[in-house]
Amino acid sequence: MKAMIVKNFGDSDVFEPAQIDKPTVKPGHVLVKIAATSVNTVDTMIRQMGAELPISPELPAVLGMDFAGTIEEVGAGVSGYTAGDEVYGCAGGLGDLPGTLAEYLVADANLIAPKPKKLNMREAAALPLVGITAYEGLIRAGITRGQKVLVHGGSGGVGHVALQLARHFGAQVYSTGGGDKQLELIKALGATAINYKTETVADYVAEYTNGAGFDVVFDSVGGPNMTNSFEAAALNGQVASTVAMVELDLSLAHFKGLSLYVVFMLIPMIHNYKREEHAQILRKLADIVDAGGLQPVLDEQRFSFEEAGKAHDRLSSGQAMGKVVVDINPVQDK
Repeated sequence: MKAMIVKNFGDSDVFEPAQIDKPTVKPGHVLVKIAATSVNTVDTMIRQMGAELPISPELPAVLGMDFAGTIEEVGAGVSGYTAGDEVYGCAGGLGDLPGTLAEYLVADANLIAPKPKKLNMREAAALPLVGITAYEGLIRAGITRGQKVLVHGGSGGVGHVALQLARHFGAQVYSTGGGDKQLELIKALGATAINYKTETVADYVAEYTNGAGFDVVFDSVGGPNMTNSFEAAALNGQVASTVAMVELDLSLAHFKGLSLYVVFMLIPMIHNYKREEHAQILRKLADIVDAGGLQPVLDEQRFSFEEAGKAHDRLSSGQAMGKVVVDINPVQDK
């Protein structure tokens, strides 16, 4: 089968087209013909940093985590799936799990779910990693109807999904962004847009919460922005972060009695730990999509299989609006 492989880690030009062995199905897994994959920040980090990241695969490697495609063969012990089923998931591209920049993937059945009916393959391929991340963060933070929820980075991959899910759960949603296009997307997705470049945390906490703070803060920006999340949160509030690799004084969080939830959705893939929970979340996300509560946003630029490096560059440029998708075996968009 065709694949894009990396023999060295580094810049985006490390991708090479190659013919490699088509995988064979094994117990507990399914063989999927991949229609599309999407690029996530962690994909670019693995490509750049390689052995510096403990989750990186050994070389030569096939990268890519998200996918949507069609099952060709079902392994022993797998129930609920048959050949021809359309599925999606986040199931490869790190550790010993082969990636999705290939024509076929043998995926753990606990890391996939039936594709949302309302999404085409490209849209479905954009959703798994960011969808699971956003869902897990909001659920762990105990989101409930009527709460005021702040999403930092609501035009990004994880953020634009978290924003929509928070609305689906009945929250009043507010979101930060830094440019006209970002703010327009946030508004289009149904949240109150906050320009973090012109409004201080104190300003928007006062304006939208009468100084009380937000019940839940979902921080998809992370790093030093964690301090802004603590400042924006209400007393005994909940903060969920997807980027917590930072040294930080927790005094403010202590005196406000905040709860911090660190979301690292790759744990089930890396450690083979409770993988079935990913399948459950993917099914719930599909239900929300098909009920009209969630629509992944795709970047306007399209990339072919052979343009994987350009797709990585597009995401890294910061110019992409929505998820960057790579076509593997293109099918007619629905």
